[in-house]
Amino acid sequence: QVQLVETGGGLVQAGGSLRLSCAASGRTFSSYAMGWFRQAPGKEREFVAAISGSGGSTDYLDSVKGRFTISRDNAKNTVYLQMNSLKPEDTAVYYCAAKMAYVSMRYRGSYPYWGQGTQVTVSS
Repeated sequence: QVQLVETGGGLVQAGGSLRLSCAASGRTFSSYAMGWFRQAPGKEREFVAAISGSGGSTDYLDSVKGRFTISRDNAKNTVYLQMNSLKPEDTAVYYCAAKMAYVSMRYRGSYPYWGQGTQVTVSS
């Protein structure tokens, strides 16, 4: 089992940057594929980015490609989401999630472990 804690959210102006971190408990962090999701008010939680356990494979929502970068440091049990050129439509609660296999990464129902979320607000 793994516990996840997100940090790094906040208020930023459009065009600005934020880096989210997700710290995981446990000694087998590199065994877990990790995903970032977001949920805006009144909307369903949507996939944002994913990374395999080794970090060798990544996937992104089309609307964040070229602006967001997912990475991980397995020695620190942490996954990151660097968000640049932020837009008001990026405003949401951002969640990290973990699963054992790097398959169906865009399907939120396949993740057994979730963090509590961190709020990102982008002002225009």
